Amino acid sequence: MLRTIVATRYVTPLREGGSLPAIVEADDDGLYVLKFRGAGQGPKVLIAELLAGELARAAGLPLPEIVFAELDPELARTEPDPEIQDLIRASAGLNLAFDYLPGSVTFDPVADKPDAALASKIVWFDAFVTNVDRSARNANMLMWHRKLYLIDHGSALYFAHSWKNAAERSGDPFPYIKDHILLPRAVALREADVELRALLTAETILRIVRAIPDSWLDEDSPFGDHAQHRQAYGDWLLRRLDGPGAFLEEAIRAHEQHV
Repeated sequence: MLRTIVATRYVTPLREGGSLPAIVEADDDGLYVLKFRGAGQGPKVLIAELLAGELARAAGLPLPEIVFAELDPELARTEPDPEIQDLIRASAGLNLAFDYLPGSVTFDPVADKPDAALASKIVWFDAFVTNVDRSARNANMLMWHRKLYLIDHGSALYFAHSWKNAAERSGDPFPYIKDHILLPRAVALREADVELRALLTAETILRIVRAIPDSWLDEDSPFGDHAQHRQAYGDWLLRRLDGPGAFLEEAIRAHEQHV
């Protein structure tokens, strides 16, 4: 489903977020924003980036291409910063990267006005995947060639940091949606609910879940094998869609209170 590129040169760090991303050059001569599996937050963040990102794409939302990125620890030898050296060595193997959008600028809610349909879909989606990082403090959206792009979904699906009772909690509302930067424009949430549920079929969800690499599932896994681990992710997502829709109603209430 995803292409795999090989990182050939570490270009520059992006001192943003706990995953310490960096711009790298790849064997296809492209530039990518690479998220390191060896960063402090670990591979669970990469899993959240992969699942939320590809689910967003399946839902028709705009975001840069996501690729798997092979990283050779030998790249650390040319880096003068010991922290970067350690990060590259700890991330040897398969990582995750995103197409770099040169010249893109951070979304400005005053200047940038996405239409109500798109804003509603993004709010619905972030409530679905429990993404806490789309607030005025940290919009995690870029404008590139006058088009909005979603980035940085590593804080989504936070249930996976504690699997205890995760399945039972899959239908919970998402109270943090009240802080969503696009909430004031989300006037078509019920319409978004109908449209996105039709796109996020069980087949689509399970296909995306199957793309999680084995190596990302090894750390602190409470499951007997990789198949069980993937199934737990898939079950949570399917239960959330099949549930009573508490996350949708919470978003609608938050929007009504906001306006």
